[in-house]
Amino acid sequence: MAYDLTQPSDPALAPGEARCPGPSTRDIILQDKDGAPAALTAASYTFMGDADIPYARYTSQAFFDQEVAQMWSRTWQWACREEHIPNPGDYSVYDIAHYSVLVIRNETGAIKAFVNSCPHRGMQFFDAGAQGKGKQFLRCPFHGMSWNLDGSLREIPCRWDFPHVDDENFGLTEVACDTWGGFVFINLDRNAQPLHKYLGVLPEHFSDRKWDLENRYVSLHMHKTLPGNWKMCMEGFLEAYHVLATHPEGLRTSGDANADYDCFGDNVSRFVHTIGYPSPHLPKDLSEEELFAALGRDPQTLPEGVSARQRHAELLRKEMAQQMGVDFSGYSNSEMLDSIEYHLFPNACFFPGINIRLIYRFRPLTVDTCVHEILLLDPIPEGKPRPKPAEMIKLGIDDSYTGVEGFPLGLVLDQDTDNFQRQRAGIKASMKPGETLGNYQESRIRHFHQTLDKYVSA
Repeated sequence: MAYDLTQPSDPALAPGEARCPGPSTRDIILQDKDGAPAALTAASYTFMGDADIPYARYTSQAFFDQEVAQMWSRTWQWACREEHIPNPGDYSVYDIAHYSVLVIRNETGAIKAFVNSCPHRGMQFFDAGAQGKGKQFLRCPFHGMSWNLDGSLREIPCRWDFPHVDDENFGLTEVACDTWGGFVFINLDRNAQPLHKYLGVLPEHFSDRKWDLENRYVSLHMHKTLPGNWKMCMEGFLEAYHVLATHPEGLRTSGDANADYDCFGDNVSRFVHTIGYPSPHLPKDLSEEELFAALGRDPQTLPEGVSARQRHAELLRKEMAQQMGVDFSGYSNSEMLDSIEYHLFPNACFFPGINIRLIYRFRPLTVDTCVHEILLLDPIPEGKPRPKPAEMIKLGIDDSYTGVEGFPLGLVLDQDTDNFQRQRAGIKASMKPGETLGNYQESRIRHFHQTLDKYVSA
């Protein structure tokens, strides 16, 4: 049935208890009765307050500098995929603010990370974002000093001029490094907690083989400059509340206001947003045939008594199996269709689903600009070797996502980018000191800021 969502919530409810009328995403997944993983219906929400978030957090250079000094220097961030450095001597450079980290696979196959700076006079070994293969050692391009792949000193030209240098204490500065899900993570904090603790529920939730991101490969890699503070832009992807006004073409097939939002510990949050279920914002009910047509299917082919969501998922399993060479028969409707997004503080989003199988990260460039990096992670075709990772496609601040061949969400992300340009301008023009968040639908944004506070106020 259609719902009137303009009415205030029941005043008898405690703050944070109000929900969209009708079935939640959790209800819809359970109604599918197709063995969806328990992680999809795990609930973890607590009211976190309703105070405004100051706009200065998005505009202040001083706050930006605090993030660089106190947060980016102390958090785990994924630097690259393991497949980017498959062989000894392969390397990848990860840059965040003024920090630069060189990730390299050594002769034993172990992955190491070092500060991308020569101990002699600070010269960077490689440019920002560089990737390469087959290094037998690391040589500074300035004076030719070199180091082994384990970071130990190899050679100093004119060694006679450095009697004061102790070989044991003149190695490269090592950075904490670990892996999960096929991603290489780094942390600049010498006293960092182990990665597996920082990841919280992610290893548990992603333990199902169908969600194993290690057994996927990078089929598309995009790097887009965005017109906004990195937090502002990232937060546009942490809620489905904006679908109504920003992506109205999706209302017939997405249960936007029904989405579930959950926060797990300090570092992980998640939403599940159904596809193949109409928005409760619609003024009238859709028949299953109308919904099936909105999903791009022939309504006359919908079997009697079968829901549009169920049939769409069945067809998608067959179509994507042919396209990808993977058997999807054991995947639930939700895994095949829904937008399932986990956020790992500070800047990464992981989608374990199949139809929407994105990986995001957001990195600051300036207070007012950032990079949105997108990977498509496809399952490795059964019985086939891992395909080589796709080359990165760079898009400037004025370039459209639709210019990337094979990327199905270009129009949607262009709509989001248009929002960021205006939101940045509006934040600076506002005479109101901060933004006012919804208690539930925007809870992940508040959760993010509360974790950020634990770093910048420490």
